[in-house]
Amino acid sequence: MSELYSEHPVMFKNNPLGFILCLILIPVGGLGLLILLTWHLRNKASKLTVNDNDNEILFEKGLLSKERSEVNLASVRTTKVKQSFFNRIFGVGSIEIFTAGDSPEIVAIGMPDPNKIRELIKANQNGG
Repeated sequence: MSELYSEHPVMFKNNPLGFILCLILIPVGGLGLLILLTWHLRNKASKLTVNDNDNEILFEKGLLSKERSEVNLASVRTTKVKQSFFNRIFGVGSIEIFTAGDSPEIVAIGMPDPNKIRELIKANQNGG
């Protein structure tokens, strides 16, 4: 299985002000450390993968209980990338993948280089 893209959401680049605030809160009874640990575990529990050989997009999230969404590249109708001004500066964003209907099949927030994902999907939809 050849992975064209396989990433977890990022912490600092997705929310730099929140990250700095957590660092400031570390001396306050370790509150910032607890927030950072929870945030880190949530990010590591989510992963978006675009596979070349299987022609599918896989999104997994959850530590103890898992939620797994698989979408065939050929069935993708729309790929939407959302980036705020700061997201664009840091090269992160949210990606929504639609197949049919008005609600997205996959929503991945805080992904590094979301436009790369969109381009990979477009390039591999029709077999490359």
